[in-house]
Amino acid sequence: MKYQPKGVCSTAIDIDLDNGIIQSVSFTGGCNGNLQGISKLVEGMDAKDAIRRLKGIRCGFKSTSCPDQLAQALESMI
Repeated sequence: MKYQPKGVCSTAIDIDLDNGIIQSVSFTGGCNGNLQGISKLVEGMDAKDAIRRLKGIRCGFKSTSCPDQLAQALESMI
């Protein structure tokens, strides 16, 4: 699934989810190294666990962040 995040620097999040398990995540734009790290950390994780860990994280003064947007994308998928 391709998700278009809102309020962050990344412009797209591509997510492959199989039976509630995150197979892969790829961000377009944003802080490349950090987002590659987040993507690798959540691979193989249950989507509900990732949502619980990532939801509500803020970036600076923004009300959201790329991890929070990933959580929102996952919520829309499950």
